[in-house]
Amino acid sequence: MHAVDFPLLGLILFVACLVAMITRRLKLPYSAGLVAAGLALSVLPIGFEVRLTPEMIFTLFLPPLIFEAAIQIPWAPFRRELPLLGVLVTIGVLLAAAVVAAGMHYLIGWSWLGAAFFAILVAATDPVSVIALFKDVPVEPRLHLLVEAESLLNDGVAAVVFAVLVVVAGGSAVTIPAVGAKLLTTAFGGIAAGAAVALPLLVIAGRTSDRLVEITLTTLAAFGSFLLAEHFHVSGVLAGLTAGLIVGNFGWMGSISDASRPNVLYFWDYAAFLANSFIFILIGAAEAGTPIVPVLAAAAVAIVLAMVGRAATIYPIALAFRRTSLCISAPYQHVLWWGGLRGALALGLALAVPVSVPERGEIIPVAFAIVAFSVFVQGLTMAPLVRRLKLLRDDGG
Repeated sequence: MHAVDFPLLGLILFVACLVAMITRRLKLPYSAGLVAAGLALSVLPIGFEVRLTPEMIFTLFLPPLIFEAAIQIPWAPFRRELPLLGVLVTIGVLLAAAVVAAGMHYLIGWSWLGAAFFAILVAATDPVSVIALFKDVPVEPRLHLLVEAESLLNDGVAAVVFAVLVVVAGGSAVTIPAVGAKLLTTAFGGIAAGAAVALPLLVIAGRTSDRLVEITLTTLAAFGSFLLAEHFHVSGVLAGLTAGLIVGNFGWMGSISDASRPNVLYFWDYAAFLANSFIFILIGAAEAGTPIVPVLAAAAVAIVLAMVGRAATIYPIALAFRRTSLCISAPYQHVLWWGGLRGALALGLALAVPVSVPERGEIIPVAFAIVAFSVFVQGLTMAPLVRRLKLLRDDGG
């Protein structure tokens, strides 16, 4: 962020406010308006040259977005849905990745390694895009929980497979036991990191009723859990999710005062607004500078494969749970399929693909094309789909 000067920072905030006002009036997704604004800013002669980097995504924008979503997830229904979510974020991600990898290899001619890298970065739905979308589309509580929690959890599997592929790209051999151990270490390491940071901070918070101190402690929980996890190469998203769940479900039980609770929630709502504003404007600016036309055919195939892969995740798994208490109705399945958005997480992983991968130069623009499809096509059609399926919350009208 050292390249962002204060006038440019102010411009981005001003544009974000205008976009929020316009999209709310027009009843359009805020994220789509921000990406469009980023595209416009990048072509204006104003020196808008902020570059989106993996470090910016994973250390600056993801922690507040993950934490803000997690503190609003109630533990009891989340725990009840865990068996279904567990299958979706493990077997489901691998099924989607297999479909995309095979398609890119046989239809486009990419190497298996390049196809696998691309497959895993689009197989996992993106928590940033999903959370932003479902702030604009108020769906029924269980559906909201399923879509949002899945997007938060499946990062762990995607990160593990991506890390394994990096090892393979470096010329090292991997084994199934090693992959399994890496998966467990990444997932449970992330959970442990989140708990290790959040619990002591809650103990400290319980010794004060100063709302500013309590807000600061939750900020430390959000960023500290994420950074601790990333330092030990475990899942930062799962760490942030764990910290948020702990603060949101146990922090209100005496650690954070009743008078401070609204202030904490308002602060994190604002923090998420800022993070969303910056990340989607920067995605729009990056889209404008990415040459997608030369890979248009590959991008079109990839978009179709991503949607087919998502269908291979949702519908068979829903069928497997049809006779259980976690049965997913057909309308829910359709929203889970169409609401599987790709965004900042996919771009962060695409930009982190090793230069030794032959298709890296194609993977990045194709990933940008899929993100553009998610934001403008899936994002703009989600509200009409939810209304048609009669899944809007009563208060969302």
